[in-house]
Amino acid sequence: MEKLKRSELFGAALVPVTGALVERYNKCLSFIGTAPTELRSFHIDAIGWSPEIADEKDDFLYLNSGESNPNAIILSPKQNEKPAYSPFHSFDKDIMHHIFKKHADTIKDITRDAAICVDLDQYIDAFYEPEDLLKYNQITVDFSVVDDLYSVQQQQLKLVEEFHEEGNFLDETLHLKILASARKHGDLRSRTLQMKQMNFLTTSFYTRAFGGVFVLRRKESGKNILIFESKVEADKVTTSSKTQAFHIEDGRFFSALAAEKMIVLDVEHSVNSGYYERVQKIIFSKHLKDATHSLSEILENSNVYKRYLNRFTADARKQLMILDRLQANSKKANALDIEGGLTQEVLACIQIPTPELPMKEQELVWKLIVKTSPYKDPLFLYWYDKETFYKEYIAWDESYQDWVIKLIKQNTWNS
Repeated sequence: MEKLKRSELFGAALVPVTGALVERYNKCLSFIGTAPTELRSFHIDAIGWSPEIADEKDDFLYLNSGESNPNAIILSPKQNEKPAYSPFHSFDKDIMHHIFKKHADTIKDITRDAAICVDLDQYIDAFYEPEDLLKYNQITVDFSVVDDLYSVQQQQLKLVEEFHEEGNFLDETLHLKILASARKHGDLRSRTLQMKQMNFLTTSFYTRAFGGVFVLRRKESGKNILIFESKVEADKVTTSSKTQAFHIEDGRFFSALAAEKMIVLDVEHSVNSGYYERVQKIIFSKHLKDATHSLSEILENSNVYKRYLNRFTADARKQLMILDRLQANSKKANALDIEGGLTQEVLACIQIPTPELPMKEQELVWKLIVKTSPYKDPLFLYWYDKETFYKEYIAWDESYQDWVIKLIKQNTWNS
């Protein structure tokens, strides 16, 4: 992971937490019912999630009060526009963006000497069955300021009001009360220390609940498609005319997505965008054996690439030949009319989200494609499924790691 850190592809956007901020963070952890951290320094993302604390607790979901009730922690305005490294829902980062946009000045005011606990409540105390996910229509966001500074502010205002009544300015006891509050909390009278509840409407999303589920809602048809990473959970759902449930290894869901105009086969787009070429190189690397050149050199030097290609078995060359023909036909109306048909490898290259979908839904469908593809494009894996990317990166050949880092750095779009 050190190479990723040096390349600023891991941890560069995290906010450092030290000193008094650690104490405030621990107060928030206690508030949500989680044991404080013993670390004296760590880093947090937009949601307030820390990879170091997750490792310390051996709990990726330590900010959650159960699967149906995630929380967030705001320590600093610097969390604004930062990535969400381990969101429980695909919309968590969007919620944080809305919070900072609506309450930017208030957050700056409060975090001068306090932290904010954020409760993402959809009025479901606990999930009992997978269909409960369909009740995610509106998230209500509530805020709690640790140390309850708002109440302290109201007490200060009341004391000052009392001070101005009749002859109370001579009351030494009242003087001492005002001074004691000011010494402990500062002058809070003109501060904005309360954040009003806000709502966030959901559409389609991904959640880690029930082992991982894609919840795809179609407003036009009124239908729902649930795609589970857990077969056990998928089998619990009773399908109906309005709701279909699939296991992620059940390829039939692609037909359901196509019927709802969420996914299309587009050869020309895949070739022109470079997606096809990257997947082809992944397939090539799977067949590569006994190489004396670095994988990075093989993939970047066409002459060396051809040298190793000619060493492949006939079946392996045929597999790649189908992709070459696909590329040659990409601009033709009969692009998919190729010998060998729509193999798994071909489909891995040409399935894309329907361009007319809203951008957030396109990103969600890309996440699904990346998770289901037999040959994972490392660039899209980094963009749409960072957690899996980091896990797989560790097992990669060092030369391939270098090639992937270079690939990502050359494509500077930030997911």
